[in-house]
Amino acid sequence: MKVDTILFDLDGTLINTNELIIASFSHTLEHFQPNRYTREDIISFIGQPLVDSFKEVDESSVSEMVKMYKEHNLAHHEEYVHAFEGVVETVKTLHEKGFKLGIVTTKMRDAVELGLEITGLSEYFTTIVTLDDVERAKPDKEPITRALQNLQSDESSAIMVGDSRYDIEAGKNAGTLTAAVAWTVKGRESLERLQPDYMLETMLDLLNVLEVEVNV
Repeated sequence: MKVDTILFDLDGTLINTNELIIASFSHTLEHFQPNRYTREDIISFIGQPLVDSFKEVDESSVSEMVKMYKEHNLAHHEEYVHAFEGVVETVKTLHEKGFKLGIVTTKMRDAVELGLEITGLSEYFTTIVTLDDVERAKPDKEPITRALQNLQSDESSAIMVGDSRYDIEAGKNAGTLTAAVAWTVKGRESLERLQPDYMLETMLDLLNVLEVEVNV
């Protein structure tokens, strides 16, 4: 069956929030665990739910750390956030061609909506599945299955696009095709090991994968 549905991760895939995430983690961790975590340590947290990350730091302070992280993150969105190369053009083209588009993310809805607004992407997505909407986050298949249900799509006609192992594993678990992005902050080798169906050098490559005529 031909692909008619594209599901995207948000952070690190559509929008560049890497430095914002790192800054928010650093701000929080320095308060609770001074001089303990390096930039490389923080990068290893990216992609999983905040609660899971902070449980690894100190289970007794998770709620306080999440609160501090979110306050810093939301306050600095406009300072850091922008769309990756080719993202706006690609998403706009897919929308105009009639593809069903959704976002599947481990972020909470308020931060998701702010990032989409800042980058001008809000109008293109029919469904957005956030951490608030599911019991089990990626790499579990639940978020993808929920997005497909919302879009009235079948996994056999869908592709999941993401920048972390959680995205690729979730896609595989749900039975969709998978596309990894080479600009992942964790390094493309980390995703190549998972053998995604496609590796995108820029988001515009997705148009070639889907055999969409490029008018951007």
